[in-house]
Amino acid sequence: MSDRPEVSDDAVAGREPGTDVLRGQGAAVAAVALGGVLGALARWGLGLAFPTTSGAFPTTTLLINVSGCLLMGVLVVHVSEVRTAHPVVRPFLGVGVLGGYTTFSTFAVDAQQLLAAGRLGTALAYLAATTVGSVGAAWLGLTLARATAGAR
Repeated sequence: MSDRPEVSDDAVAGREPGTDVLRGQGAAVAAVALGGVLGALARWGLGLAFPTTSGAFPTTTLLINVSGCLLMGVLVVHVSEVRTAHPVVRPFLGVGVLGGYTTFSTFAVDAQQLLAAGRLGTALAYLAATTVGSVGAAWLGLTLARATAGAR
């Protein structure tokens, strides 16, 4: 047992204790839901247009995740540093659209299936390419957005 006083989740989040967590969040919740549908539909459409055969390198999923991270980098700069965005823009585009578009759960399943099929080299290349590519793309998106925003 600790001698420190217990701190409620409400206090940590800056709310009055007992406050309804979702009070006033209807617009943000709706924005995330709508954006998630749009992002998931875009991902699904790309998966249909560019299917990956069983045991092959999952190029479509890799490109979806890397492009989503690039766009997230651009978005963060534009809604946080360049301009004041409407309060639902970040939940709609960031959490909703890009959260529904990127698919790190499919990334994990793809890697597991490659390993189960005995494709260790392909699985490791895919894991590395997705991780390095996604982090690099987010950095590139941030950098390019800052450079182009500063040029205006």
